[in-house]
Amino acid sequence: MCGFAGFTGHLDNGEEILANMMNKIIHRGPDSAGQHIDGKAYLGFRRLSFIDLDNGSQPMYNEDKKIVITFNGEIYNHEELRNELIQKGHTFANRSDTEVLIHAYEEYGEDMLNMLRGMFAFVIWDSEKETLFGARDFFGIKPFYYAIIDGNIVFGSEIKSILEYPGYKKAVNETALENYLTFQYSVLEETFFKGIYKLMPAHFLKFHDGRLDIKRYWTPTFEADNSKTLDEFVNEIDAAMHDSVEHHKISDVEVGSFLSSGVDSSYVAATFNGDKTFTVGFDYEKYNEIDYAKALSDKIHIDNYSKLVTSEEYWNAIPTIQYQMDEPLADPSAIALYFVSQTASKHVKAAMSGEGADEFFGGYNIYHEPHDLAGFQKLPLGLRKALAKCASALPFKFKGKNFLIRASKTVEERFIGNAFMFTEKERAKVLKNPTGKYNHTELTKPFYDQVKDQDDVTKMQYIDINFWLIGDILLKADKMSMAHSLEVRVPFLDRKVFDVARTIPAKYRVNKQNTKYAMRMAAHRYLPDMVAEKKKLGFPVPIRIWLKDEKYYNIIKKSFTSKAADKYFNTKELIKYLDDHKAGKADNSRKIWTIYMFLVWYEDFFGDGTKKAA
Repeated sequence: MCGFAGFTGHLDNGEEILANMMNKIIHRGPDSAGQHIDGKAYLGFRRLSFIDLDNGSQPMYNEDKKIVITFNGEIYNHEELRNELIQKGHTFANRSDTEVLIHAYEEYGEDMLNMLRGMFAFVIWDSEKETLFGARDFFGIKPFYYAIIDGNIVFGSEIKSILEYPGYKKAVNETALENYLTFQYSVLEETFFKGIYKLMPAHFLKFHDGRLDIKRYWTPTFEADNSKTLDEFVNEIDAAMHDSVEHHKISDVEVGSFLSSGVDSSYVAATFNGDKTFTVGFDYEKYNEIDYAKALSDKIHIDNYSKLVTSEEYWNAIPTIQYQMDEPLADPSAIALYFVSQTASKHVKAAMSGEGADEFFGGYNIYHEPHDLAGFQKLPLGLRKALAKCASALPFKFKGKNFLIRASKTVEERFIGNAFMFTEKERAKVLKNPTGKYNHTELTKPFYDQVKDQDDVTKMQYIDINFWLIGDILLKADKMSMAHSLEVRVPFLDRKVFDVARTIPAKYRVNKQNTKYAMRMAAHRYLPDMVAEKKKLGFPVPIRIWLKDEKYYNIIKKSFTSKAADKYFNTKELIKYLDDHKAGKADNSRKIWTIYMFLVWYEDFFGDGTKKAA
């Protein structure tokens, strides 16, 4: 796991600029650094070494030094690919996965991408063709940002590197803010920084002679195989997971595993045969998974290292965390992930985690909704709409009100992922200068169209794979782990695991018994019932409780009445959300947190920087 940064073109002080860009991401690669400078391209690299510790330094070249690469990630089938390339006449100088990418590019060009198994973001500079080729992995595990500035491409593993490029003029993308309020993460390709973009998962780019071309090289699809039994799918899941875990263990350093009380990380921990697991909890019974994790670790004979995070530690870390995130993220569990990464980094350089299981196998509790609404949705749509309109018009809450409203909508109307913070109407009220771009259905429609013939559960999974997984789950996994120079490996997010998951019928994913039904049965082979059947929690955080505490209420109130808040928001509306929550009139915790995280991020990048921890 590493970090890269660079740009094309020539600058008189280009070497100094590249060094500044690299210095911003030292945390991604404290082991070593390297540069390639040829007057037409500047490539910088920070290394966190795992494979071929002595010879894997980057940038790395082909034999005649006409092709150079900087690469962040791990290619788990690099040994098989190396053997194939050797048979085709390629000569290797070391055994790193990085060199495999160079020769694969020479042999196959862009077609190399579908041959890879792993997580990756990389840039290849072909000096002979004067072409920059970059790519991001299938599911978006590793980040890749870029901007076109003065006719050149500037790129990096983190946005903060690009901010060091002198031609970039820093400005807030207010359209990104508006949509963030609905999704709770940065959902657009253009980031919160105007003119800086994400290269999306399963895409590659080519930059030549001032022209940028971007293409998608792979698309996830679901195609249920109804010819197989449940037992056959359970066997396939288990075989695929064991194979993936074994590949993800490939390293010349020790690999550990994160462990919450849920089935995903527990399944990984029980099958990876390592020595160490890592857990965090909070000083509230409902929000502390340490006892679960320790009990499971004892059962599978692995040492568990845990940290009880105090509320003071949590709140003090927020500015640093939002800075490391690059863009605002309103998921409170990101901070728990920061602390579990910190704990793990004291013992190992890499840790496995359970991200991706819910999206692939149907694990989120919300995926039950199509089953829960099925009976009511047999009523005529007009009648359902009328009932919902009446329920919405009533000024008070009652049991079933939300049910009536959601049951009147199609899945395309009601579901954008695991978070739905502010409606378009609510954000227009809270923002001082709303742009009106975009309605949430405008953003999700192209993806819903791709699965229009699938069942509602599959549609929801597909939306989460293309939105929630990228914008929330994997963003925080990468940024929070790399803040501590720790590599997180995600064996569920493997092409071969997905090849099994995509064929499982919906009835074996989500049914009346449970979510992730077939996967839980595979996990049952290694886990006690209390874990295998446990509802999803992740690393839960007591935000709702803290925001009623006078101390933290005042911290938020100060932020909500700041100059930054007044610049973007109608602050009276913000205070009303806060006061209503404190008074117990409504649970506004997630809405409050969404706005507060933006304001903390804004202070980090556009304020005087005094709030950001060292």
